[in-house]
Amino acid sequence: MSRPVGALLRGVARYTLLALALAFFALPMLWLASAPFDRNPRVTASLPEFTLENFRRLWENPHAVNSLASSVVLAVGSAVVVVTLSALAAYALSRVRIPGRDGLLYLLLLLSSIVTGTAAMVPVFLLASELGLVDSYSGVVLVLSGGLLPAAIFILKDFTDTVPRSYEESARVFGASPLRVLRDVVVPVVRPGLATVGVWTVAQVWGNFLIPFLLLRSPDKSPAAVVMYTFYTEGGQPDLALISTFSLLYSLPVVLMFLFVSRRYGFRFHGGIKA
Repeated sequence: MSRPVGALLRGVARYTLLALALAFFALPMLWLASAPFDRNPRVTASLPEFTLENFRRLWENPHAVNSLASSVVLAVGSAVVVVTLSALAAYALSRVRIPGRDGLLYLLLLLSSIVTGTAAMVPVFLLASELGLVDSYSGVVLVLSGGLLPAAIFILKDFTDTVPRSYEESARVFGASPLRVLRDVVVPVVRPGLATVGVWTVAQVWGNFLIPFLLLRSPDKSPAAVVMYTFYTEGGQPDLALISTFSLLYSLPVVLMFLFVSRRYGFRFHGGIKA
């Protein structure tokens, strides 16, 4: 076999494997995009029988729309807490020399990875119960934010370390306080990092099932990740029409947020400062 023919065959095989891999990941997305408009959705490849009845049924569900609003409250609340506290902590850890600082950061990151929601389920519930945070959005926000803060601080510290100290020294010469320096000098430089942490926090909270299921007792407060598991028929079979329609609406906010932030910042690991 000649060398050009062998190269051609290898190229054909490579692109065939890439096409198969693309189809493997694309087919579920195509099903998710078409099933909500199908009168009788099935887990098979078929042309949909177009209808908007599934959206009407979902709108009439007493908990579906409220669950999306609850997810927004939890995601936005957690993002505000995580971004604010991690920015303050990252700035302090970046500028103040504390013995064992790096070891403390790695220890917090390690513990946040090992002690997951499942392992800490009982003590978290008992603590929330003692503090009167059961069945409240604030309790869920605090618990989720506490689990995400170590990684967020670790990420933002790397961004803060890249800010030239000369910028801050110039601001202090004119009498700027540490908080003013952080707000007007450091934050503009690390905005891509703040956006990255914010998107990551929203994505983590948006899809979290265990903590809201554990702490929220009222059905009208349950987020979408919990309510989705209630879409079953009386015979115990999954209602594919409602599940697919709700999944489409459930995924849109995160996708739109990612596209907006990606277009705005491009997730570039650098920033800029205005004169």
